[in-house]
Amino acid sequence: MSIRYCVNGGFTSTDERRHVYVSDSDALHELVALVRGSEFVAIDTEFMRERTYYARLCLIQLATDDVEAIVDPLAIDDLSPLLDVLSDVHMTKVLHAGQQDLEIICRIAGTVPAPVFDTQVAATLAGFPTQAGYSALVSDITGVKLDKSDTFTDWARRPLSKTQIEYALNDVRYLPTVYRELRSRLETEGRLSWLEPAFDRMVDPATYEVVPEEQFRRIKRVSSLRSRQLGVLMKLTAWREREAQRRDMPRKWVLGDESLLEIARRAPADRESLSSIRGVADKLAKGLYPTVLQAVADGMAMPREDLPTLERRRRKPLDVDGAVDLMAALVRLRAKEHGVATPLLASRTELEQLAGGERDETPLLEGWRRSIVGDELLRLLDGELTLRLDEGRLVVEESGIRADDRDTEGGAPA
Repeated sequence: MSIRYCVNGGFTSTDERRHVYVSDSDALHELVALVRGSEFVAIDTEFMRERTYYARLCLIQLATDDVEAIVDPLAIDDLSPLLDVLSDVHMTKVLHAGQQDLEIICRIAGTVPAPVFDTQVAATLAGFPTQAGYSALVSDITGVKLDKSDTFTDWARRPLSKTQIEYALNDVRYLPTVYRELRSRLETEGRLSWLEPAFDRMVDPATYEVVPEEQFRRIKRVSSLRSRQLGVLMKLTAWREREAQRRDMPRKWVLGDESLLEIARRAPADRESLSSIRGVADKLAKGLYPTVLQAVADGMAMPREDLPTLERRRRKPLDVDGAVDLMAALVRLRAKEHGVATPLLASRTELEQLAGGERDETPLLEGWRRSIVGDELLRLLDGELTLRLDEGRLVVEESGIRADDRDTEGGAPA
């Protein structure tokens, strides 16, 4: 059995937890027995993706109140005992910026572990900056300064060095403390439920689904193409996506974005025309020419009504800059008062849309955002609130004018 408890050895101990390195199935079963039944488990992964389409899982790190563990998936063929315990709906899975970790687990397990608690998402509602980094969060909450020198290490190499092991453990070692602190703050402030929509999206398998026919929207300068060319590009990028998946290689290793754009523009009908396009002869295997030409032909043959369209960028409503500046001042004031990151509360684009009259399906008028500032923004736009400075301090006051009265006030001389 390759389970090792290293309190005084290659692992640095920060508390009374047992430190475990798991590299065979017997050890994995023993670890699962230690973890099972815990209220929560902190999770992180280390992976490599530079040369593959799918992330190559190299390590899984776990921490509970009783154990810190590194699981070596390169040494263990069957991870199902661990994946089973991670599917326990009574155990919260704690991560930091965990969407990529969940994507990897979803692919190997076929489902997304739930429920989850992402400390980066939670931190923004607890007064920390938007997208707070793990090291900064650990430092602020625990006072511990983490060494991040192994950030770009090769996690596929074996054996792991002591510094690699220490780095990997640090990524989960402090998550239980951070989790409890953030959860306590948000519970005290009545904000824990605010996290539910974000966490629901994180555990929705559709979040991690790749639709090949939608990948053309990610190509830079796609808006430069005409309608029929868009159809060709859609077929080409869908073909490339499936080819990259089949060969498990990065998309651009199959064929670059610029080449795809140019093929869509020219719509070559034969091998010679295709090979004359920059980047094709150098990168595309000759045996793939027929499939690329078929994708082009399929795009050219699409019925006009089936051709894809691009969502047009909303134009900023005219003459709203002054209103948006006032709204932004109010947002900054309320964000500071409530200890919420300002960009999380409202973006300038959202303010522009609201000022321009778009009041349907805006997050500013939903849930906790509406409670903190959304209703006030509406009243400000309707003239019911005014902003003024009092010794340099922004003050929000009732204007004494109701929205219903605006059309009648000033209509006739006093």
